Amino acid sequence: MKTKKYTLQHLLLVAGVLFCFACTEEKPKEVKVEPTKVEKNPFRFYKDIEVKPGLNFEVLSWGKGVDSIGGYQILMSDSVHSNFKSTAVERKGIMTDVWNMDLDNDGNPELYVQLLSKKNVYDLNVFEYAGNNFNKIGFPSLSTTQKKGYEGNDKFFIKNGDLFRSFPVTDPADSTKKIVKTYQYKLSGNSFSTSEIKPE
Repeated sequence: MKTKKYTLQHLLLVAGVLFCFACTEEKPKEVKVEPTKVEKNPFRFYKDIEVKPGLNFEVLSWGKGVDSIGGYQILMSDSVHSNFKSTAVERKGIMTDVWNMDLDNDGNPELYVQLLSKKNVYDLNVFEYAGNNFNKIGFPSLSTTQKKGYEGNDKFFIKNGDLFRSFPVTDPADSTKKIVKTYQYKLSGNSFSTSEIKPE
């Protein structure tokens, strides 16, 4: 009987000692993982335009400091013919959009780069890719007549494959009202012409 009592006591004692060791065992140190620094995207604007399968134009802008000053690059990838070209351009304005057209229907793609040049004034840079080169086509500024009452807020849009620009102006008949002027742009021989679309 005594043997059983001592054995039970010994077992309880051993269990108690083991329990104490288990409680005093050092906890593993917590390893602090520093969050990975995410670099700010250096390209403030990026767009990939597929003209046809295998022919892509990638347009990206860059610049440190003021948003409206920097540069942009057009990268051409013609994977079918293993041909790759690029051009870099300085910019004054914030890039807001880029699209592809063939306004003169000559089979050579044109890229229209839309820039916000002032607070509410838009402008276009136009490049035609022809003869394995990027050729800049001058986009016309508004004439003195077109600028009459102009305060910005222009919108470029495409309708039925044609390029248009509209903006509100003060109504000459009533200075408290605004009317919208719309101009159509045509391209021929790398030169733009403009005509006003009168409201119906």
